[in-house]
Amino acid sequence: MLLTNNITIIERKKLGDARGWFMKVIDGHEKNLPKHTGEIYLTHASGKGQIRGNHYHDKATEWFILLQGQCELRLMDMNTKEMLNLQLDADEPKTIVIPPNIAHAFNNTQEEPFLLLAYTDELYNPVDTIAVQLY
Repeated sequence: MLLTNNITIIERKKLGDARGWFMKVIDGHEKNLPKHTGEIYLTHASGKGQIRGNHYHDKATEWFILLQGQCELRLMDMNTKEMLNLQLDADEPKTIVIPPNIAHAFNNTQEEPFLLLAYTDELYNPVDTIAVQLY
């Protein structure tokens, strides 16, 4: 049996704009996943002042880790309106878990791009991604 018969290669789309790019690593529809799997994706911000996020979710919880660069993560509790800013640096890795109803936005604070790896426990649903202007 050929090794190529035992592996799966899935083409992915890199969605880009002036801020950087976004790419799903797992979209939850792949064969042989556990009964429930969310999505794994990468987010890229091309340079200083580029913002990614600026939304919250009613259902989804997300896990984030910065793989490259530096950024400021701005959070707001949509119920209490409490805000928090966190400085993230890929050289000091931290996983940030953001539950539902916490708005979040990542602001690239450097000229160099940042690269963010994320997991969400829900499949993408545009109704569950509610825009909010944190920056």
